[in-house]
Amino acid sequence: MSLEDDLNDTNKYYLQNDIAAVYKKPTPITIVNVEYKSRSTAKITEAYFQVPSTTDYNGVYKGKYLDFEAKETKSKTSLVLSIFHPHQLQHLERVVRYGGIGFTIIRFKEYDETYFVKAEVLLNKINSSDKKSIPYNWFKENGILIPYRYQKKVDYLKVIDEYILEEQQWVKKQKK
Repeated sequence: MSLEDDLNDTNKYYLQNDIAAVYKKPTPITIVNVEYKSRSTAKITEAYFQVPSTTDYNGVYKGKYLDFEAKETKSKTSLVLSIFHPHQLQHLERVVRYGGIGFTIIRFKEYDETYFVKAEVLLNKINSSDKKSIPYNWFKENGILIPYRYQKKVDYLKVIDEYILEEQQWVKKQKK
C-alpha cells in the first residue's frame, strides 16, 4: 500500500472517530475535453493543471491548523530534494510563519519506515545545504519515526500532540 493510501485511511479513521478533520487536497485542473456517452460514464480525455498546488493535506486538530506534504522514496540512502517543488516549500514556510503546524511525512519504502519532520527543521536543512538530497540517516536523527498501526496506519497526530504540549510549555515559561 502507498503512503497516500495509508494517510487517507488514517484521516478517515480520525474523521469517523471525531478526532480531527484532515483532508487530501485535490489538484486543481481545467478540463478541456470530456467524452459523454452518458452522465454516469463521462470520461475526461484532456485536462491541464491550472496552477501549482500547495501541499497534499490540510485540516484542523485541537484548534490548530495542520498542513503537510507526504513523500515516499524507494532509495535506501537518501531523499532527493527535487521531489519537492519550490512552491510547496514556500507554502510550508508560510504556514509556519502564520502560526499553523506545517510538516512533512516521509516514507522510505525499502525500510518500511515513515518519518514525521517539522517543516522548520526540513526547511532549515534544505536552506543550509547545497546538496541535492538528504541522507536517510538525517531522517533517523532529525525526524520522528511513526510506527505502523492497524487502524491508524500513519498515526501522525501522536506526534502533533507532543508538538502542542511543547508549545504550551514554552508559552508558560514566557509568562513567568
